[in-house]
Amino acid sequence: MASTSERRRQLARQRWERQQARRAEAVARARRRRKILAVVTAVAVVAGAVVVATQWWPWGDDDATTVSDSETSSAAGSCSYTEAGTANAEIGLPPTEPTAAATARLTVNGQPVDVQLLADAAPCTVSSMVHLAGQDYFDGTSCHRLTTSATLRVLQCGDPTGTGGGGPGYEFGLENTEGATYPAGTVAMAHRSGEPGSNGSQFFLVYDDSELPPEYTVFGQVTAGLEVLAGIAATGTADGSEDGAPKEPVTLDDLVTGA
Repeated sequence: MASTSERRRQLARQRWERQQARRAEAVARARRRRKILAVVTAVAVVAGAVVVATQWWPWGDDDATTVSDSETSSAAGSCSYTEAGTANAEIGLPPTEPTAAATARLTVNGQPVDVQLLADAAPCTVSSMVHLAGQDYFDGTSCHRLTTSATLRVLQCGDPTGTGGGGPGYEFGLENTEGATYPAGTVAMAHRSGEPGSNGSQFFLVYDDSELPPEYTVFGQVTAGLEVLAGIAATGTADGSEDGAPKEPVTLDDLVTGA
């Protein structure tokens, strides 16, 4: 006969599995609704086509179905990561038990940018960053996107392909988005357009106060080096627009996490 403690663990595991199943079904329903909406929209705009690239943007469509914090990547102290895109066996999935870290140092074009990680508020996101940083996943990659509008001022990094469409081969859900704001110094996850629960490896650094809906996991705060990001932004984009590749190449030389 199982002991009382073993029975409690068994019941806790069963509850966690039921929660995961419900969350998976909720995400599936949201995706089905988006597909239906896409078909209806396509019929309505036969006279004019709008091409939307499949990239990891730090903001979604206004009509996108939002995945709430109740559908987050963590439950009962564990994290859930699912394979997505092209799975990378060398990288693998992060551990289901969160791996905490207090700080991260990004070296951007040879200059340090220090970040305080919010492991308590976004444990699965921080754990994923620790997992990837430990494998030098970010080293030598480009920060491929810069926005310079009056309401959106971010530098986006974390895609080894430099195209805006790359990822680690897995994704996970939202954390720490309820009531989220994005003032200067915020570090948050990017996601696929219209899919708020599809966090991967891409993230954005807010170099000046920005206005975004609370749909992007906030997992860090810049504590030093904000002027480095502002200096990059000052050079503008390659084509002179408010949204595009930086005019001067931006390289994330290194990303190290620590206690």
